[in-house]
This record gives sequence, C-alpha cells and structure tokens, in this order.
Amino acid sequence: MQTAALQLQPVSSRMPRGIMPSRLNAFIPRVEDAQAVGVEDNITPQVLTGRLPFIEANTKEVTISHLQNDCVVPVFSKDNEITISHPAFIENVWNAANRVFPTENISQPSIRVSHVVKGRTPEAIHKNVRDLLEEDKTIYYERMMFCFEIPTIHEDIRGNRLNLAIGGVRAYNHENLYSKKGMEKFKIFIGFKNMVCCNLCVSTDGFKSELKVMDVTSLFNAAVALFQDYNMAKHLYEMRALKDNYMSEHQFAQFLGKSRMYQFLPSSQKKALPQMLMTDTQIGMIAKAYYADENFSKPHDSREISMWNVYNLLTGANKSSYIDNFLDRSLNATQVADGLNQALYGENEYSWFLK
Repeated sequence: MQTAALQLQPVSSRMPRGIMPSRLNAFIPRVEDAQAVGVEDNITPQVLTGRLPFIEANTKEVTISHLQNDCVVPVFSKDNEITISHPAFIENVWNAANRVFPTENISQPSIRVSHVVKGRTPEAIHKNVRDLLEEDKTIYYERMMFCFEIPTIHEDIRGNRLNLAIGGVRAYNHENLYSKKGMEKFKIFIGFKNMVCCNLCVSTDGFKSELKVMDVTSLFNAAVALFQDYNMAKHLYEMRALKDNYMSEHQFAQFLGKSRMYQFLPSSQKKALPQMLMTDTQIGMIAKAYYADENFSKPHDSREISMWNVYNLLTGANKSSYIDNFLDRSLNATQVADGLNQALYGENEYSWFLK
C-alpha cells in the first residue's frame, strides 16, 4: 500500500465557472486502481465555533487528535482483530475527496460523537472509582459522524448558499464485536450543506447507506467511486425545482396530520405507501417551525409556503436524530419533499399525504 504523509490543508484553486462534476459531463477524471493513502497523526485539530452544528441530538464536537490520542479502538473479541478506527475512516474519506477534487479547497472535518463507552486499563480493574486516575481510564465512542465542505463548489438557491459537502457515519452498535473480524459497515455521503442553517441535503446517488468493507483500501476505493458517480447537476436541478412551487396551509396541515397517522397504519397499508421516517416528535418540530423558524417559516402575509422551505423544515427537524439514523432520514427528507412536490401536480405516489 502506498504511504504518504498528508496534512488536511486546503488546496487552493477554483473549478472553471459553470462546470460541475457529475455524470452529465466528464470533468472528474476517473481514478483507476486507487490505493488508500496513509495519513500521519498530524491532521490539524479543529473545533468550529460560531456555526450551527450539522447534527444536534445528544452529540458533542471533538477533534481528530482527541480520537487519535485519547481513545482506544475496539477489537473483534473472538480473534482480537482491530476494527477500522474512527480517525482512519475520516482520513480515508478525506483523501478520497482530495483524489476526486484535486484542485478544490477542502475544509477540515467537523466531527461529532455520542454514546461514549468507558473502560479501565488492566492495572486499574480493582481500584475504587474515587481512586481512578486519568491514565487508568479508557474511552471510545460508539457513534461518530463527520462532515467537511468543499466551498469552492457551491450554488445559490433562493438566496441560500449551498456548499458541496462530504461526510460519513460509523456506528459500532451496527457491528457484532463479539464475533471474528468480518465486513465492517459504514455510511458515506456527498451532497450539499445549506450554509444558512447547516442542514444537509442528501440525494439517492450520493449516499451509501451500508458500505461493507474489510480494510481501509476498500473503503478509500468505495468513497472515490461514490464521489465520481454522484450526479451533482441532477441533484441541484431537483432542489431548484422546489423553490418555485408552493403548498397551501391546508395542504401542509394535511401532510402533518397524515404523517402522524402514518406511524399507526396497519402494516399492509403502510407497505403500500412511500416511506416516511420522521418521528412524531420531529413532525411536531416541523409544525412549530412552520410558524417560528427564522429562515424557512411561512411568510406572515401569506397562506402558502414554498416547497424549498418545506424541505428545509424537514432537514432541520432531522438534526434531532441520533447519529446512526441521521443520514437515512436526510435522504428520506429529500424523497418526501420531492414526492410532495410532484403530488402537487397530480402524481399519485405521495398524494395520500395531501388528500
């Protein structure tokens, strides 16, 4: 495996105006037989301040140096094989982004974690809790999500700047750590971040919901393939289509009510409908934001709301999701907003939510 020292430092150059990497053009060079690039433990630690987090729930922000230096890495118990660590996951996705977008500015990753798992060193097993020293304790985080931006690739929709964004999720609760080492599961996405509110916009072809790999080389190659296959132009077109369409207050109320009813439908009826992953609590947050959101609420002098605003109310409510469900609900928010938009023109798939 090729090894090279690499710091996460921005690469300063700009893409020619009007050219977007997607299957609609050949801007992105294909990367053949890509190899994972090793990264030294010198990624610049960074905790972003003054900006809304891309996920809230019960998470906290950490630096990559904290994950590298203060956390242990879980192993598979039956053969003691090490898992792919959180820092290795972040570094290889970041390297893949640099491979696919070599002339762009790429920001430092923002990292959020939850569900800390505490332990002790063998020497401290018999100590009382009050006698434990810091060096006696071990920790790792069961769930981790990271996101970084490529701000030199951006778009404006309805006055909202959208930066290209890339990230991923690792959740050890989705692994069987009590077995021998096998395929490990990751989630990776490429999409856009709305810089007004830091909501993430995820599309179907920009998201791998269950990427299974055995090593970091396979992880790197899968990330490169995802970024190259992402149809940016199509994703932007679909989001732009939301800004000129409007939902009446009555239709919005129907949508909220049917979304609450959806949770309790008989399974046979639910299977006949498109998926709706928002929880009752999140639906309540959407209803509140309809009137109170600073950026996407209904205009005070109108009884209509744009579908772009509805979409952002959905993605805003999703920020309350736990890490392991966040990206799946982000994609579902995109699908629901697009489906409702089409239902306004008579399409049947999501019409149940508006009738």
